[in-house]
Amino acid sequence: MKPAPATAKLSHLMVYRNLLKDSLVQKLQDLLTGGAKEDLVYELSAGLIAKAERLGLSGNLWQSYLVYLIARDENVFSMTVEKNRGKVGPGLRQAVAHDLAILREFLQADLAAFGDIAFICDFTPTGSDYYQDFTALTQLLLLPVQSLAAEELSGRLIDYYTRYGCGKTAGYAAFRWDEETGLEGISHLDEIKLENIVGYEYQKEVLTKNTEAFLSNKPANNVLLVGARGTGKSSSVKGLVNLYFTNGLRLVEVHKHQLRHLNKIIEALRGRSQKFIVFLDDLSFEETETEYKHLKSVIEGGVEAKPDNVLIYATSNRRHLVKENWSDRVGTQDIHSADSVHEKISLSDRFGITLTYPAPDQTEYLRIVEALAKQHSIVLPAEELHKRALRWELSHSGRSGRVAQQFVKHIMASN
Repeated sequence: MKPAPATAKLSHLMVYRNLLKDSLVQKLQDLLTGGAKEDLVYELSAGLIAKAERLGLSGNLWQSYLVYLIARDENVFSMTVEKNRGKVGPGLRQAVAHDLAILREFLQADLAAFGDIAFICDFTPTGSDYYQDFTALTQLLLLPVQSLAAEELSGRLIDYYTRYGCGKTAGYAAFRWDEETGLEGISHLDEIKLENIVGYEYQKEVLTKNTEAFLSNKPANNVLLVGARGTGKSSSVKGLVNLYFTNGLRLVEVHKHQLRHLNKIIEALRGRSQKFIVFLDDLSFEETETEYKHLKSVIEGGVEAKPDNVLIYATSNRRHLVKENWSDRVGTQDIHSADSVHEKISLSDRFGITLTYPAPDQTEYLRIVEALAKQHSIVLPAEELHKRALRWELSHSGRSGRVAQQFVKHIMASN
């Protein structure tokens, strides 16, 4: 265990001073300085276990938790890394190297020396709601101070923040927007993968190429995915985030009624090092709804430019997102009726790419059923599987990938 004088250096932190406010850090400082009550080690252990179960931290819990705090900390260094995409001045690099030398000593604290709690030094959590892997950062911070030059040490940490971000955007693959608190991480993201979506190979190829261009800082388009219900439009978008998370891709789910906050949402993403897809699912507007005008302004036409780390992907059952009536074209009192029509269809036109997901025919539907049955190790003669799948389709909402998936789940539950 490191002696108490080393821990006193925590008060010398400059960039990472936010860590001094954490209650568990304060408890460990009290424990190491010897001026604490006897059962403090168990209070600290209880707090670490609670954090481990909530965040999925493992191994040496004290080290894992402190690394988690460093990874999440929003400070002048981590925010500068994000804002400038990794460009940081030499003075700030030296300040970070100074702080990390202190923190690496603090990481060596041996809690097992204070009580019968050796298990928290090799802890396995029940599960993990957290997306981020801290292994690389932990290994970096535990290196002896002499192992890396200050420039290389801060450079490695810059790479880490550039890839994962800091603060609220660190560690989660997807977010929702809360009107009071802003971005909120989604703990249980749908684990769908693109290869789990049977068919629609052209659509998936266009979507992945556009997304890869976006991640490579090349020109990329906003995308509208339209077509029949249950064909995999939403799953295709979610599958992208699971595929490209380690490349810095994140998803922000925004509901129709939140479009009035769209400028505020995009401003919260501006300057971050990650790339964000603002995801508008099942989007359509009735004639009396005007929220679509906020979306039009953001996509194209507003005074403020959309940041280059944000794209908009939307799904809809309608090719034209704003409902049109025949009265828009004939018998209307509007002198400039053609202008009204163009106003309503112009939103769809502002998406650079439109991908259509048609409902499968019978042959394609049965192929989807076969592929899903194989994925789930269902063994049935093809003739029997087809017969039951067609009977299921007739008694439900028609042919689609969703109906095929529901049928396969029914088979699995019946066996």
